[in-house]
Amino acid sequence: MSAEDQSDVVRFLEELCGTNAVERIETHISYIFLIGDRAFKVKRAVKLPYVDFSTPRLRLEACKKEVVLNAVTAPGLYIGVRKIMRGKDGRLRFDEGVELVDATVEMVRFEQSRLFDRMAVDSRLTAELMTRAARMIARFHREAPIIHEGSGSENIAGVLRINAAGFATSRVFGSDELADFNQAFDQKLTVHAPLLDAREAAGKVRRCHGDLHLRNICLIDGEPRLFDCIEFNDQIATVDTLYDLAFLLMDLWHRGFPEFANLVANRYLDETDDDEGFVLLPYFMAIRAAVRAHVTATQVEESSAPTDKLAAEARSYFDLAGSLIVMKPVRLVAIGGRSGSGKTTVAEILAPQVGSPPGARIIESDRIRKAMHGVPAEEKLSPAAYRPEVSEKVYGEMARRTFAILRAGGSVVADAVFDRTPNRARIEAAARDAGVPCTAVWLDANASLLRRRVASRTASPSDADLEVLSRQLAADTKGNTWQRVDADRDANGIARAILELQSG
Repeated sequence: MSAEDQSDVVRFLEELCGTNAVERIETHISYIFLIGDRAFKVKRAVKLPYVDFSTPRLRLEACKKEVVLNAVTAPGLYIGVRKIMRGKDGRLRFDEGVELVDATVEMVRFEQSRLFDRMAVDSRLTAELMTRAARMIARFHREAPIIHEGSGSENIAGVLRINAAGFATSRVFGSDELADFNQAFDQKLTVHAPLLDAREAAGKVRRCHGDLHLRNICLIDGEPRLFDCIEFNDQIATVDTLYDLAFLLMDLWHRGFPEFANLVANRYLDETDDDEGFVLLPYFMAIRAAVRAHVTATQVEESSAPTDKLAAEARSYFDLAGSLIVMKPVRLVAIGGRSGSGKTTVAEILAPQVGSPPGARIIESDRIRKAMHGVPAEEKLSPAAYRPEVSEKVYGEMARRTFAILRAGGSVVADAVFDRTPNRARIEAAARDAGVPCTAVWLDANASLLRRRVASRTASPSDADLEVLSRQLAADTKGNTWQRVDADRDANGIARAILELQSG
């Protein structure tokens, strides 16, 4: 299809309600027209290493597939496919004519302010919203079709080949730096190949979303929903589930929200029990940054407008990818203290700053206990769930998970009361056996502050009440040798103090 023909399509859609009533959005492979209460998405007539929209028939089939796939995650948003036909009189119409000129996906229009990327810019993302998004993605991945069409390492090798081909279409980056860049990714693939292959054999490679960044999550009826998945290339969308998630984590990190990237990773892993893949997240995030780098660099080549901003954006993704692929030292931070001392809040502040992005895996006793009993983290358990023999199992599971993650090369922040010597010894042993440094701290706060904090709690993973706190206050902690940190201050101050101990 010639550029002139696609211009005809653009004019046709703009004139549906009059040019002034139409808002047009462009991406590197699509035009989106916002017209009244509808949105019409047209594939651009491009042929790239990873997508071929070069003929009307190919674009029509892609539109049909887009509607089918996205109906799963965003029911009600996608209305259907409209053919754009040319009649004998030469005029374009929907679904009537003698010649197929193009196709468009018709959607229900929603406010752009409900897109997560807009919410990020406006500082409207919250921990509660990102938690719901993480759980939604986990549910989607659980239901996604398992695909066995080759090894896990070959699957990622295919992504790297697409990246290399994409970079070759642009002049933003030099040939020497690209050679070093691609070699670093290939070398890291060799390191991770056994784990990637094991995950594929276990059914972790699925037909996923493929383009899971903030711009493709929106609030529909008050709930986070995925839309605009990859429909044009099954290879790109058939990936390890954690690689799918990594696009969102990378996007959050790149935009300056490391705390949300870490939160999403932790809440997702809480839901999926997929800790064995945690060590892959920095590499997966690096590949995702590389994808954005070459896609943005391609836009530089295609744009007729000034491209300095696009080139700078491509470079920022390229540099992020290069930094993500270099692993940071592994360590354990163990945080103990009575209920109300701020352990969980401090853990969530610390985790993004420990280890490689997206930060440390938080191993939290309260969440493990709830998972053992098969209830949501916010649901209150009966006193029977806190019997000594149950707590013994909880601390044992904490140590087991911590050791496995540390040994694999991931960092951990362990969060529990740790009031008994055997439990403190067990978590320290996990670090020692894995050959990893451990910073173990006890948060000290005065009793009146602890009581105020516990009394003011709303729904949370912790079920501790004032009676539980009273028993903790009566217990003897003289044998506790962990480094004591003053917790009679705000959580950020406590976190800074722990980081100073860690670096000391």
